[in-house]
Amino acid sequence: MKVNKTMILTYSAMGIALNVVLGTAVSTLKIPLLFLDTIGTVLISVLFGPWWGILTGGLTNVVLGATTGASAIFFGIVNIAIALVVGFIARKFDFTKWYVALITGLIISIVAPLIGTPIAVAVYGGLNGSGMDLVVLWLRSSGESVFASTFISRITGNLVDKIITCFLVLFMIGRMPFLSRIIKKEKKHAA
Repeated sequence: MKVNKTMILTYSAMGIALNVVLGTAVSTLKIPLLFLDTIGTVLISVLFGPWWGILTGGLTNVVLGATTGASAIFFGIVNIAIALVVGFIARKFDFTKWYVALITGLIISIVAPLIGTPIAVAVYGGLNGSGMDLVVLWLRSSGESVFASTFISRITGNLVDKIITCFLVLFMIGRMPFLSRIIKKEKKHAA
């Protein structure tokens, strides 16, 4: 199977759709501690590297900004950071190993709120209309700062979400042999 730019762009478009559709579905269903809004970014970053992941993640937030509200565009920085971290880890290590997916999930569950918290505080005052707002409000009432309250609520959700996201990508790669072949071709090409 030859990997060409048209194929990569097609997969990237599907990654954007995964991010938007799954992220919107989980948000609509109000599933606690789960977002799945970066699963396409993680998948494309694993398959094709960080630069294609950046395209996927960045364009996801442009689409969300156009469809759900302009403030979603600001959070594109988080999606871009996730693409960089995952893409470089996947280039260096075998993402088909469960412990690589776990460690990657742990790393991005810290990176995402480190970048997203200042944005959330600046744009929304720390509240974003999700169930995690209860945690923010509870922490604020107990004397925590806006930043600390927002960060703690975000890291809690991200620990669950990003690890599940990485394991779902691992599962997809393991269950779809053509994805494993893409990774092998890309690793050969990058070497």
